[in-house]
Amino acid sequence: MTKKDINFDLSKIADGGLQEKVDRALAKVTKNILDLNTEAKKKRKVTINITLAPNDNRDSVDVVTDVRTSLAPDVGVATTLLVGEDNGKPVAAELKSGVVGQTYIDPDDSQLKTDTGEPVDEVEKKNDKVIDFQQKGNEA
Repeated sequence: MTKKDINFDLSKIADGGLQEKVDRALAKVTKNILDLNTEAKKKRKVTINITLAPNDNRDSVDVVTDVRTSLAPDVGVATTLLVGEDNGKPVAAELKSGVVGQTYIDPDDSQLKTDTGEPVDEVEKKNDKVIDFQQKGNEA
């Protein structure tokens, strides 16, 4: 049997159906490569499976093709949570300032914010129990 004896052109299987599947798979892989949320050097894979099932007389064969992709997963995103208790109830908030207890100016809205991203003005309004020790007659 020579190479010309087998007339099975992969790009023409099922009226080009296999080629369409390969093209879609390559588009997925390309999109995954261009995605900045994935590792650049991680290998991607396109796998073509050709399953052949001959009949009892061995004079015809059912062929099923399958195209699969193996893509790079999204890279993880790290952050820091501040945890504690408020009246015995657990609380947590993302650290926004970079340092616990440090205020910062939010670049998105230019507001002064706490280390968890809450506007300082709002925090001060909530905590209106400020005692003015300079006021005469004020007893603590």
